[in-house]
Amino acid sequence: MKNLLASALIFSALSALLPAALAAPATATEDRERILQIVDSYRNAIIKKDRDTFLKLFFGGAVPFIGVTTDQSLEWENANKRNASAPDGAKLYTSSNPKKFIDGIVNNPLPVEQTNDKVKIDTDGDVAQVWFDYTFIENGYKSNWGKQSWQMVRDKDGWKINAVIWSMEFNPAAPPQRSRK
Repeated sequence: MKNLLASALIFSALSALLPAALAAPATATEDRERILQIVDSYRNAIIKKDRDTFLKLFFGGAVPFIGVTTDQSLEWENANKRNASAPDGAKLYTSSNPKKFIDGIVNNPLPVEQTNDKVKIDTDGDVAQVWFDYTFIENGYKSNWGKQSWQMVRDKDGWKINAVIWSMEFNPAAPPQRSRK
């Protein structure tokens, strides 16, 4: 009788846990797929100059959006200033945010694209680190490239970008001359 009662209690406990197990949070693979969709949406919003879609990818409020110029590019930029009396370029590019970034793209009459390669994702299901190589292309000209890193959080609406940092290696070759009409 004791064995029967113990078996019934164990069965009841397992039965109570089963619905919770079936409603478990997303798996690591599902989280990775959702985050990769955001990486793709980020890229496509830049190409399509889609401000609304781009801004929906970010967590509300002030999101750090910081670029770091490589030492080699900073030396090149300072040595090749059009106006020698102009201040030297800055190592850190901190005056931007997602709104300023996408507005600059939307207002640019030229086609703009960012490629994202070698995407790496580390997540525990609630926070994520995303790391990839990027190339920023304007009108077919690769203007800069480097590494980009995102901090992401998962809230009730899904995954959101909460911080963006990137390195910038400038293209030392001048962009091709645009034809004038």
